[in-house]
Amino acid sequence: MSLARRVIPCLDVAGGRVVKGVNFLDLRDMGDPVELARLYFAQGADEITFLDVTATVDERSTTYDVVRRTAEEVFIPLTVGGGVRSDDDVARLLGVGADKIGVNSAAIARPELLDEIADRFGSQVLVLSLDVKRAATTASGFVVTTHGGRTETSLDALEWAREAIERGAGELLVNSIDADGTKAGFDLELTSLMREISSVPVIASGGAGSVDDFAPAIRAGADAVLAASVFHSGALTVGDVKAALVADGIEVRT
Repeated sequence: MSLARRVIPCLDVAGGRVVKGVNFLDLRDMGDPVELARLYFAQGADEITFLDVTATVDERSTTYDVVRRTAEEVFIPLTVGGGVRSDDDVARLLGVGADKIGVNSAAIARPELLDEIADRFGSQVLVLSLDVKRAATTASGFVVTTHGGRTETSLDALEWAREAIERGAGELLVNSIDADGTKAGFDLELTSLMREISSVPVIASGGAGSVDDFAPAIRAGADAVLAASVFHSGALTVGDVKAALVADGIEVRT
């Protein structure tokens, strides 16, 4: 039996507001995160993802408040990422209403963090967030980055994903920095390669520009598709995307 594919709006949050740019640069204010989450819930979103794109200590309290207020009004899973450095951070976010936690830079700095989160809370809580760029320096042709794609690591994206799964990651959120905000479509090669090596669900992120972009990402191997600017601008609704997927023969949740 086939599994229904998920459609996930992403809210990049900075200073308590939703922002969006191109290739993680030139961020623009897109609105109130709680109001947008409520709108996407009404449209039939399967999940909501919050990413604190600045994740400074001063703004951390704002993120907790945003998650708490959203969880009180939106009854679908919430994934929260950005600035998570310890399993105690995870406990606090779960305590205010998050369902899953995305980890990126802190796990690159100290991979044992993944083991600690998975051991304490279970793999179903742990999402590895990967900001990936094309690079000739790795065997796969894709490298993991930090700081919104501005800083390249030495990690091959596929090898890092494999290690993270072995350490307990229950899902991969794979964001193409090259495609992010361009509206030119998802990176299908990246999605396909991640699908080949992953034993856990893969979320494709970065590049959605029209309803025609989502089905190819699913067919390339994504279990879920994530988008931001096309939803925030009102160019597309979650319902538009689901209708297009159904028309393409792909099962979605209703």
